[in-house]
Amino acid sequence: MMDKHKNFDADALFKRKDQMSGYRFCPLCGSNLNREKFDGRPRMVCTDANCDFVFYQNPIPAAGAIIVKDDSVLLVKRAHPPKVNWWCIPAGFMEWSEHPTDTAIREVEEETGLKIKLTSFFEVYSGQDDPRNNAVLMLYLADIVGGKMRASDDALEVRYFKFDDLPEKIAFISHRQALADYVARYRK
Repeated sequence: MMDKHKNFDADALFKRKDQMSGYRFCPLCGSNLNREKFDGRPRMVCTDANCDFVFYQNPIPAAGAIIVKDDSVLLVKRAHPPKVNWWCIPAGFMEWSEHPTDTAIREVEEETGLKIKLTSFFEVYSGQDDPRNNAVLMLYLADIVGGKMRASDDALEVRYFKFDDLPEKIAFISHRQALADYVARYRK
């Protein structure tokens, strides 16, 4: 069986993140970009005196939902890098014109087959351990209102886990923190 993820190099991607995502040329005028301190942070600044482009390396917004049933939380097993075969909260990156609530609803349905209703905002997290990019993860609490549970899109498996028996391999620090926060707030 061919490993379809063999070209995924997490170390190279982390290095690229540290190098301002590999940007070397100005997208406006084509001049070189230099790493300089700008606004108190290292940024890539255009070398052309007539161009004012500055590359701001900002995190990408993401959203998802914590779904709890019978003191168990719904998790999905990742199908794509990073962390293939590790578990996570159903979540994903926002599309250009989406509101975070729409992203959470869409991602849950894409990954689990379930239709949900968001019941409240839970928390926001900063995710920096994904080699592709940094994320701002907005999580909501949700109830299932329809659909049929099945792994699809980015998921290999969908399963409920008792909070006292969570899998060891939770893919991202922000997801581990969210699960710990849920336990601290709702399972006292």
